[in-house]
Amino acid sequence: MIELLVGVLGVILVVAVLYLIWVFNAFITLRSRIDNAWSQIDVQLKRRFDLIPNLVETVKGYAKHERETFDSVTKARAQMAGAKSVGDMAKANNALTSALKTLFAVAENYPELKANENFKMLQEELSGTESKIAYARQFYNDNVMGYNIKRESFPSNIIASLFNFGKRDYFEIEEAAREAVKVKF
Repeated sequence: MIELLVGVLGVILVVAVLYLIWVFNAFITLRSRIDNAWSQIDVQLKRRFDLIPNLVETVKGYAKHERETFDSVTKARAQMAGAKSVGDMAKANNALTSALKTLFAVAENYPELKANENFKMLQEELSGTESKIAYARQFYNDNVMGYNIKRESFPSNIIASLFNFGKRDYFEIEEAAREAVKVKF
């Protein structure tokens, strides 16, 4: 009878250890997916970051007296460069998006600028990059959601707390940044 009890307890212990290993590995996988998704966002943000000086210089050539607009784009770009956390990056991204909206609004006042091939090309590249950023942000947030759900669900929440799998933040945009950029040609 005791041998049977020891055998049953042994099987339960083995199953519990295997479950612990499985959940731990699932958290590692989810965390790696989030890190990968973040690196994809980072690549696209870097691409946009690199395009902005060319765009600003092109617009500057036509709109020399729009100094405040150029300064806000430059300041937002610097803020983006200094961002370290997901929250800081999201805040900087929102400021940069707003500054770019203003820059494109300024460009509306200069018909010869809108007709400039370099400006058109930069605008198209930036638009494509914005689409890629939106997709990468969605992919990142989907992975964060899966991770956070697993982290908060029973019984995996016990394992998450034992091994310090902390909550991850979403990459969110401000309400003002959700408005569409209105550029007319």
